Amino acid sequence: MNSPDLPLRGSSMHDAVAARLRAMIFERELAPGALVDEKALAEQWAISRTPLREALKVLVAEGLLELLPRQGCRVIEMHDTDANDLFPVMAMLEGRCAFEAARKATPAQLLQLQQLHEQLELAAAAGDIDSYYRVNHVFHSLLQTLAANRWLERATGDLRKFLRLLRGRQLKSPGRLQASLDEHRRLLAALLAGDAAGAEAEMQAHLLAQLGALQAMNHSAEVNHAG
Repeated sequence: MNSPDLPLRGSSMHDAVAARLRAMIFERELAPGALVDEKALAEQWAISRTPLREALKVLVAEGLLELLPRQGCRVIEMHDTDANDLFPVMAMLEGRCAFEAARKATPAQLLQLQQLHEQLELAAAAGDIDSYYRVNHVFHSLLQTLAANRWLERATGDLRKFLRLLRGRQLKSPGRLQASLDEHRRLLAALLAGDAAGAEAEMQAHLLAQLGALQAMNHSAEVNHAG
């Protein structure tokens, strides 16, 4: 398994192990529903089972792993009902992030958002969904930071982990990549104009459009399967 080059030594070793496991889950090196092979990972990373087990406890507490009696830990799976419930909540939270960022962001910070948006434009023009997804995550995370509200950041950050488990699947839907880019253009315009209410509305629409695309993909897959 490939994984980020993170140090696995020191007093916070279990934090580094947790970060590595988290990255493996987000990159699907540990697939949804997969059992974590503690012995193999401990041997691969040349660490004892103790920090690994401490890290697993952290991810169980975060909800990314679930503990199965006599089997160990398994990566959680996101289902259609999870997406249906999660996206509207994230729309509210990220909408508020956009609202507060539009009011608080400095010109230099807005320039950072513009530069990230330019990367989105390039990725979309190349049809590079993976690059678009990665830059999109950075863009949304930066906007969350620029909101400068620790309670909002905590709630949004906790739930964004679960959105990442979906890996931007809706971007593979025909026309969705361009639609997402258009939504980002409108969002950025509102942010640059300092239009807090407009930025909030555009962000909420963006998240709900993602859900709509995902639902359409799932419905199409069901129809094809039934046919």
